[in-house]
Amino acid sequence: MTPEDVVREAREGRLRPVYLLVGADRFQLDGAVRELRAASLGGGLADFNEDSFFAADVGADRVLDAARMVPMMATRRFVLLRGLERWDGDDERSKAHLEKLAAYAERPFDTTCLAITAEKLDGRRRLASLAKKQGFVVTCEPLDNRRLVAWVSRAVAERGAKIAPFVAEVLVQLAGPELSAVADAVDRLCLYVGVGGAIDEDAIAAVVVKLRETNVFDLLTALARRDRAKSMTLLSEVFDPREGPRLLGLFAWSVRQNLRFKHALDAGMRPDEAAKAAGVPPFKARDLVAQLKSLDAERLERWLVMLSDADLALKGSKRSHAAVFEALVLEMSA
Repeated sequence: MTPEDVVREAREGRLRPVYLLVGADRFQLDGAVRELRAASLGGGLADFNEDSFFAADVGADRVLDAARMVPMMATRRFVLLRGLERWDGDDERSKAHLEKLAAYAERPFDTTCLAITAEKLDGRRRLASLAKKQGFVVTCEPLDNRRLVAWVSRAVAERGAKIAPFVAEVLVQLAGPELSAVADAVDRLCLYVGVGGAIDEDAIAAVVVKLRETNVFDLLTALARRDRAKSMTLLSEVFDPREGPRLLGLFAWSVRQNLRFKHALDAGMRPDEAAKAAGVPPFKARDLVAQLKSLDAERLERWLVMLSDADLALKGSKRSHAAVFEALVLEMSA
């Protein structure tokens, strides 16, 4: 089960008595917990029908006593147990706690929604096996780029705004890979354009970062022509010390676009079809064709290796971000 499945069940009022939410993405996990809590306590008295525990502070008996309580002037109670990984050890006490939770999950109280969270849990544990078998385990792992782009498109639509797929991909490259940062950017952009508005590169440049994909396109064109002087001039125009990693992400995204576009052309697609396959707006197809006259697939692939090395340098080198980018541009234009 995904966090999106949990949100859908909660909003439709189809709550399960137990949810085991496992994963390292706290944004998805916390969001799912909020939805479960809201659906469980809707119309009831939260003060009398909610309990929250940390596995480091209590034992299973206290959690299950709360889960077995009868709701007061409500149809359902909500019980939350955080940090279950604390009991995922080999000592007898931890094993006993997990066994008691598993026994409860086999015969839970329908009048309680018990949400259990953990960063990770050994899949061999009886609770984990039961959750997988009965379908109440929720995987909250970080999203890859493809799923992040889909998440952005869905989140923008839910807020009544619009965003083209290629713009969503630009946003992911600039704001990602953490979903919490992407979600914050989506919220600010939707407020900026308003209901019915369209999020474009100008909006991203105004709200998220002082970078535009068209600026990077011009820089890549100069690099493709091995025009070092112009490349260094364009770098000075787009570089911001505070946005180094995001600029590098936009670089990498643009290079991958070129590669996808070239492979699509080589497969026999028309330029407009190749643009769509590469995630590029069709009106940019002619510009990409012109750019690729100075680039072959081997050079684009070498660029990706250079970008990977620059990423490591940004994260671990003592050199300034400006020095890293200057060296990168000189190497790419060689």
